[in-house]
Amino acid sequence: MKQVVQNMRSGQLSVTDVPAPRVGRGEVLVATKASLISAGTERMLVDFAQKSLISKAAERPDLVKKVLEKLQRDGIGATMQAVFSRLEEPLPLGYSAAGEVIGVGAGLEATYKVGDRVAIAGAGIANHAEVNAVPKNLVVPVPSDVPDEHACFATVVAIAMQGFRNSGAVLGDHVLVIGLGLVGQITVQLASAAGCQVFAVDYDPERVKLAMEGGAHEVFLLSSGSPDARIAAFTKNKGFDAVVVCAATDSSEPVEAAARWARDRATVVLTGKTGTELPYRDYMGKELKFVISRSYGPGRYDPNYEQKGQDYPVGWVRWTERENLAEAVRLMGAGKLAIDKLISHRFDIAEANLAYDLILEKAVPSLGVVLTYPRPVDERSTPRVMLRMVEPKGGNAAIGLIGAGGFARGVLIPALKGLKHVSLTGIVSRGGLSARTAGERFGFAYAAQSADDVLADPNTDAVIIATRHDTHAALTIDALRQGKHVFVEKPLALSETELEGVFDALKTSGKALMVGFNRRFSPYTQALAAQFANIGGPRQVLLRVNAGRLDDGNWQNDPKVGGGRLLGEACHFIDLGCFLAGGKPVEVSATAGQGQDNYAITLRFDNGSLATVLYTSDGDTSVSKEYIEVFGGGAVGVIDNFRTGYFSRNGTKATIKVPGGQNKGHAAEMEAFVAAIRGQQPLAMMLEDIYLSTKATLAAQRAMAEGVPVRL
Repeated sequence: MKQVVQNMRSGQLSVTDVPAPRVGRGEVLVATKASLISAGTERMLVDFAQKSLISKAAERPDLVKKVLEKLQRDGIGATMQAVFSRLEEPLPLGYSAAGEVIGVGAGLEATYKVGDRVAIAGAGIANHAEVNAVPKNLVVPVPSDVPDEHACFATVVAIAMQGFRNSGAVLGDHVLVIGLGLVGQITVQLASAAGCQVFAVDYDPERVKLAMEGGAHEVFLLSSGSPDARIAAFTKNKGFDAVVVCAATDSSEPVEAAARWARDRATVVLTGKTGTELPYRDYMGKELKFVISRSYGPGRYDPNYEQKGQDYPVGWVRWTERENLAEAVRLMGAGKLAIDKLISHRFDIAEANLAYDLILEKAVPSLGVVLTYPRPVDERSTPRVMLRMVEPKGGNAAIGLIGAGGFARGVLIPALKGLKHVSLTGIVSRGGLSARTAGERFGFAYAAQSADDVLADPNTDAVIIATRHDTHAALTIDALRQGKHVFVEKPLALSETELEGVFDALKTSGKALMVGFNRRFSPYTQALAAQFANIGGPRQVLLRVNAGRLDDGNWQNDPKVGGGRLLGEACHFIDLGCFLAGGKPVEVSATAGQGQDNYAITLRFDNGSLATVLYTSDGDTSVSKEYIEVFGGGAVGVIDNFRTGYFSRNGTKATIKVPGGQNKGHAAEMEAFVAAIRGQQPLAMMLEDIYLSTKATLAAQRAMAEGVPVRL
């Protein structure tokens, strides 16, 4: 399918063929008929992408701070790899569209059917793409008398509607609208339809004229002078009851002007994007209420609402973003909104570059630019995009990738590409776009719609699974049953049942299985393990992990999807403790402290060793993330963030020298996996190690819950 994408590093915009998404549970699959380019909102995104790295940094000092902290902690190599991987991530454009349902996911069978016409919303969801998979709270039915090119405005109408609701304006109130782009024009129409007295201002004479045609009772061209006298006459010297700022500018002038023109105790709503240096004396003197409107309405930015489909009780939240979308198309059907007047240009999706050139160059005035989609598509459209000819395998290991997120693109694939005798076959991602971009960049043969395409491919020997954690076990079992070797990122499983299921499938598969416990492959770890193996005897291992806090909405915190950071990341250090202790874990004790992710985990081993993992999210992230100490036989070994290390015994300290900066073992683990599936050497990580590490991690979770040690 065709999709409009932006490269965040180069700023290049393109119309790209990508695999179409598949419908998931609680989603509908929509064949797009029309999508809206909002000249103001999308111009800001494209402008940002086309700026230099220095200019990007100037606009996002918060991200610069994080980069500098990572540079101090992890070194320049790891930092630049992470930065450029993030910048290479393609940005799907679009957030407001309409089309026809071509697939219905589980749970929505009673709500939608194939052929229904719908409006869809959401950045990264309602994309400028021929097919979109949309969760239930971001899709609404469209009345038969509303054309697609009108329905595709529903999201922008919802934005204007939420801003107007936040103003609190009622019948007869005097409302000022500052800025007459798309959102401003629709705000004028909504306020007028609600029975308000509407005054609209802008610097563009055509937009001022259009606002008058759209229902404004009076307008003013700001480039012609001061509107103070006209405003005084319009409001009978009282000032406006509500001011809705819809302008898009870096200047704070619109919010400053709003304070001058508002009445005492009025409400000023920021629906657009302007500077926010409020004149304190003016706002305080009138006791003005300043509100920043939340996009489409309540539910926006809430993953439980938008992604999981959890609604709010109507008694507490009447107008959610879905309700605003539904009201938007209802008003269109009732003839209350003059959408046709807002469409300035129409382009075929194949000509999207011309549409963006139009709004960026500004040589020709534009307002609502609609993309149309004349090519018929269905649920089976574009399951696979060929990127190069499939090469004969010869002696190569033919490997496919399921999951093309930032970690896979920034770490796993570069480690794999650095090896000889590897042939890359298919690559899959949830929406298809990341798969196409990464596949083209790294030399995969094709980008696919579904994991099934890669698992059923007879030219693929092995798969790397780098999807979200809740899918790891099921995909691993499926891959093993279809005769593929498997490398799966940690964690292998989120439950005992999943773990046993994987090993049941493994027993009959005759294939190799490896889990991404990369730190045991680091040359720092290998050097310490070799030194202590020569000494013998039990060891005491201390692993301190200064992990930093995740955003509350991060998917890793979701117990069903990510499993939480204990299962999702602390498993790394439990495995590393098992490896450095040199024995088999027999008992696990664990306690959770207060805060988001604070754990103390102790493992006892059959050889008398102990390993303690202190995992915390409460530290200063500029300090090294991982610090490992091993004691035993009169010796001490230390690894500091896998950048430095030493071994000390009998007063003699030997530095562990590893070229190339931080090395967490990703390249070595990939090399071991490829060698194993090519039959060159046994798998470096024993299956018993995988099983016991995973079982110990699950036992730690249980020990925290029950408050008692768990025997393995």
